[in-house]
Amino acid sequence: MQNRTGVIGGTGVYDPKLLEDLKEVDVKTPYGNALLYIGKYREREVCFLPRHGRKHGVPPHKINYRANIWALKKQGANRIISTAAVGSLNEAMPPGAAVLIDQFIDFTRQRPLTFFEEGNEGVVHTDFTEPYCPEIRNLLRGNAVGAGLQAVDYGTYICTEGPRFETPAEIKMFKAWGGDVVGMTNVPEVVLAREAGLCYATVTLVTNYAAGISNTVLSHDEVLEMMAENIEKIRHLIMNTISEISQDPRCSCGDIPGKIQVD
Repeated sequence: MQNRTGVIGGTGVYDPKLLEDLKEVDVKTPYGNALLYIGKYREREVCFLPRHGRKHGVPPHKINYRANIWALKKQGANRIISTAAVGSLNEAMPPGAAVLIDQFIDFTRQRPLTFFEEGNEGVVHTDFTEPYCPEIRNLLRGNAVGAGLQAVDYGTYICTEGPRFETPAEIKMFKAWGGDVVGMTNVPEVVLAREAGLCYATVTLVTNYAAGISNTVLSHDEVLEMMAENIEKIRHLIMNTISEISQDPRCSCGDIPGKIQVD
């Protein structure tokens, strides 16, 4: 049950049917239950987790991020590839581009952000100089062109609380901060993955320009339409990357003090 690859599917990425020998698992964690699908792709074992639930029924601010990450680790996933739909603040990242984010800014307000809350680990300060696994990011970059995606090999992700879209004033501020894309789900997911000692990287798909940059009023339908146009490319990118991931990490993502232990 070790050395599985986890895939966290965001908006528009719900279907685990590319996997063989598929089974649904309801995983119990100290934070509640999490739904996973476990199967195989090219003899690699994969855990697929639909971030928003089976029918996209869970809004970003209500996702049980701690249960999700705990469940993936409990089921043997040590490498995670996640997907996310984002709005662009950067004209160099147009709709349809795949942005391989390398930094984030947390603008959430009410989410549980850590596993380290007065546990046996004591006070733990986790380094986030390099938030996303460089090994997985390199593989994603190398496979993006073959998947037919315009890849951008950098990007600062602004994570907002949601579920509302941002105001033009907020977008103007985020852009001044150095943000490139904006979304609602990457934090605390990336934080918890590191605290669990897991390798984690995200491929974001730009679905629209953000408020005040776009000439139109934003809608969730617009996001879904752009994801639908690119879903096969995203799947191709993820599955080819899974087939190339080494069984044993060659990075330092897991070399952190006090990482959580899952029974």
